[in-house]
Amino acid sequence: MNMETFFSVFPELMEGAWLTVQLVGIAVLIGFAIALPVALLRVSENPLVRAGPYAYIFFFRGTPLLVQIFLVYYGLSQFEAVRDSFLWPVLREAYWCAIIAFSLNTAAYSAEILRGAIQAVPWGEVEAARAVGMSRALTYRRIILPRAFRICLPAYGNEVILMVKSSALASTITLLDLTGMARKIIAVNYQPVETFAAAGLIYLVMIFLFATFLRWLEKRLHANLSPPPGMPN
Repeated sequence: MNMETFFSVFPELMEGAWLTVQLVGIAVLIGFAIALPVALLRVSENPLVRAGPYAYIFFFRGTPLLVQIFLVYYGLSQFEAVRDSFLWPVLREAYWCAIIAFSLNTAAYSAEILRGAIQAVPWGEVEAARAVGMSRALTYRRIILPRAFRICLPAYGNEVILMVKSSALASTITLLDLTGMARKIIAVNYQPVETFAAAGLIYLVMIFLFATFLRWLEKRLHANLSPPPGMPN
């Protein structure tokens, strides 16, 4: 391995890494905003209400992310109504198409994670909330959702890590994210081993930092749930 090349590509790769962070960060925020109402509809007792969210989750979990990216980036532009709409300035940009595809994909997985966490909340806590006169909405806001967030945090963290790695697919629609920048550099220096090794190291550092933050957050949440000293568990 040429170590000089290995170290020389880092400045350009860091530019791509910043784009990767943007794509993943925005997609995760939008995806979570979509996932929460979808998860709440999934736990509805009405089968008609559950049908729509179930179909959405089934489609985005059952098809490859690469296909979803292509459908958004290449597919929507085939419709004249889309090209003539006010959305076209956004949908014609690869950056926003990637964010849309990533957001819809991670929302489907996150919604199912949240649905499982909501249903895993101990029934006794829900009954206790109802016993003190809490409404259904207040019970969700004060009891069910905070408990569900703690339950789903490890699984949700894994989903975000998978999204970081899946973000490499953004390079297939011309974006110079970390992987896209690596491919651009290789087209010039013809040294794929050194370049992809450096890109892989950056991915590892990004995921390590997120995993460290996640462990800290889990410990903090568990510490907040622990009883005061001298009190029984």
